Amino acid sequence: MAGTSFFTYKGFPLVRKGRQIYYGNMSDETVALLTITSTHKVKDLDVADKIRVQLMRTAQNIDAKDMIVKSSDRSGLYEALDVANIWLTRN
Repeated sequence: MAGTSFFTYKGFPLVRKGRQIYYGNMSDETVALLTITSTHKVKDLDVADKIRVQLMRTAQNIDAKDMIVKSSDRSGLYEALDVANIWLTRN
């Protein structure tokens, strides 16, 4: 889709669907998958407090067991995005 723009963080696009956030370019070799595993309420808003970060390959011809390169659990969205950004820029 030409002209589609995404929210970005430190130059990489962010796409959210439910409790999953994809971070990175799907055309790159890897992308980060952030899965919100726990939330808490702040007034009327659900705020993520535990997030699983996984660096995964984007190639379609890879077995499911070989897709995940790295995995880590983090507290808070900022910390999770920071780790994901480091992985994406070093990879």
